[in-house]
Amino acid sequence: MDFISNHLYKVSLKHHILFWLGYFTLNTLRWGSYFDDVSFEGVLEFPYWYSLKTNTLGFPIHMILCYLNIYVLMPKLAFKKKYVSYIVIMLSAIFIMVVVKFNLTYFMVNQNVWPEGPATITNLSLNYTIDMMFGELYVVTFVTAIKITLDFLEEHKRVADLEKTQLETELLFLKTQISPHFFFNTLNNIYSLSVEKSKKTPKIILKLAELMRYLLYETKNKRQSLEAEILCIQNYLDLERVRHNDQLEIDMSISGDISDKEIAPIILLSFIENAFKHGVHKNIGEVKIEIDLSIKEDFLYFTISNPMPVITEYQETFSESSGIGLENVKKRLALGYEKNDYKLDIKSDDDMFVVKLKIKVS
Repeated sequence: MDFISNHLYKVSLKHHILFWLGYFTLNTLRWGSYFDDVSFEGVLEFPYWYSLKTNTLGFPIHMILCYLNIYVLMPKLAFKKKYVSYIVIMLSAIFIMVVVKFNLTYFMVNQNVWPEGPATITNLSLNYTIDMMFGELYVVTFVTAIKITLDFLEEHKRVADLEKTQLETELLFLKTQISPHFFFNTLNNIYSLSVEKSKKTPKIILKLAELMRYLLYETKNKRQSLEAEILCIQNYLDLERVRHNDQLEIDMSISGDISDKEIAPIILLSFIENAFKHGVHKNIGEVKIEIDLSIKEDFLYFTISNPMPVITEYQETFSESSGIGLENVKKRLALGYEKNDYKLDIKSDDDMFVVKLKIKVS
């Protein structure tokens, strides 16, 4: 999981400082343009200077209330559904800070603590208290909304990263289930040929090496070039031809431009392996496998057909439990592609088993 993306919505000390400096500057300019000249102990003051002093006193109060709310009261009370306690303590804290603000303004800035109000205020009145409490509540709500939004985005990103990791892990697991079955099949071929001391043994070992290289080193990415996948298929088919000799007929056709196309690795190979497992290895006599690959624009149209297996007393010498079948392939398609990027159609009757796959390869 990418460290940077995982901390995309983390707020550092620098972000806190920049936020409050920006907010302080805008608020000072805003109220400075609102006030007329203000008199303090008989001396007229420039309105922006007055706004600067009052905001210098007020912003520490804003910050105390905001951080008290988002880092103490919400985690300790609101998130634990202690709503009454949360509201009472929050309003009490705001009231105390309003009293503090009144006295600081009265003694350090101006005895008329509310020059923007409807009348001169030199005492802590109900109207002043309510108005100031609403003002503090506005700031607290604004900052809390930012915090909640960032927390939501971070959690959403975390969940998305987790789902992506789980998806990649599951796809990797499915791939590791597929690979051993190919190895077991081919090793069985080598065993049979070695017993017969066939001259074909070196050739099939070379094909096996190429197949193993592809499965072990070139299937780690989500997508593999279609040319590499087809080359792997051809190696697999060559291995099967060596094994079955004249008893096996493979009719494979490729049309369209396969260059610069990509596909999820082992998808096509899985269908072909399944056709041999059930259509060739479980039948006696001549067997024909038909494979057609056609590229049209951004899609590959893949069709493979094999005869239905015949029940005989013949038992396979390699483990049937190694294969995971078409359900695995269906799951890999669902995990690795959008719904509109592929279409799988599987049909069977008494004689033939046909798989048709339309899949995006752009």
